[in-house]
Amino acid sequence: MGTISDPNQDGSDEQQRRSEIYTYEAPWHIYAMNWSVRNDKKYRLAIASLLEQYHNRVEIVQLDDSPGEIRSNPNLSFEHPYPPTKLIFIPDKECQRPDLLATSSDFLRLWQISDSANSGDNGRRVELKCMLNNNSNSEFSGPLTSFDWNEAEPRRIGTSSIDTTCTIWDIEKEVVDTQLIAHDKEVYDIAWGGVGVFASVSADGSVRVFDLRDKEHSTIIYESSEPDTPLVRLGWNKQDPRYMATIIMDSSKVVVLDIRFPTLPVVELQRHQASVNAVAWAPHSSCHICTAGDDSQALIWDLSSMGQPVEGGLDPILAYTAGAEIEQLQWSSSQPDWVAIAFSNKLQILRV
Repeated sequence: MGTISDPNQDGSDEQQRRSEIYTYEAPWHIYAMNWSVRNDKKYRLAIASLLEQYHNRVEIVQLDDSPGEIRSNPNLSFEHPYPPTKLIFIPDKECQRPDLLATSSDFLRLWQISDSANSGDNGRRVELKCMLNNNSNSEFSGPLTSFDWNEAEPRRIGTSSIDTTCTIWDIEKEVVDTQLIAHDKEVYDIAWGGVGVFASVSADGSVRVFDLRDKEHSTIIYESSEPDTPLVRLGWNKQDPRYMATIIMDSSKVVVLDIRFPTLPVVELQRHQASVNAVAWAPHSSCHICTAGDDSQALIWDLSSMGQPVEGGLDPILAYTAGAEIEQLQWSSSQPDWVAIAFSNKLQILRV
């Protein structure tokens, strides 16, 4: 199994220039984090604070290649109500649409990033474009645990909430497209698997798949073996939508599912030494997945043999040990050689 070591410890300028790892220290604990998708914004990410107060912060940072530093632009830092549970940049590689960032906390919010000369502040600023409340009967809504932006149809965002619902938004019209009672308990994560198909995981311990053409029905793909064991994260394989992966609360294993064979995991990844917090499929390969957790490890796995039983279980092909428990992990879709992790107040991007 390969390991990624931190070459910055060498300290030489030449070593730094060829660095495979770049680190950014935020002034607060980082939770939500994600990569920009646009081709004209290489090595750009958004990070958000986890502060136990109403006023939180979001920063947009970017790797400056020449000194080899990740830098924050003060003009692209803004206040956010409550800690965001997730951040996603608009899935627009070709730069055809406005430069938007979506965040979830009490509501779904869309922020517009301006980079033009007439916007003042050195030509850059972030402005709230809209705030979307999934409860039309009240000015308050159940907190949003997560959301996903539909890459195949970027006007659609799906959110998950502790109020047991999933809400599909048409963000161009700023209206609810569909709202479903998705589970019996809190919904913790949601992921798109195509234009009109999404899946969700819940405190009720199930993975359910929904098709917007038939909103009355859902398919249960998996239920955790022990009753009332919440499933907290879900990753849908973009390169091969037959496969998805889920994380069980407070468990060190990752369950990989084949939706053609419901209820039975196709493989369980069991090399973490503590709870797994995040999972990300490779954006450019159908058989690679990255997982990260409280053992401070980010592990990359090759699942090309997952159909056949492996004696003693599957081992990862690459491992990286961070300086603390890894709470967040994202694999860059526009630069698939790079994975980002967040632990404590640090953001690191790693070349894989």
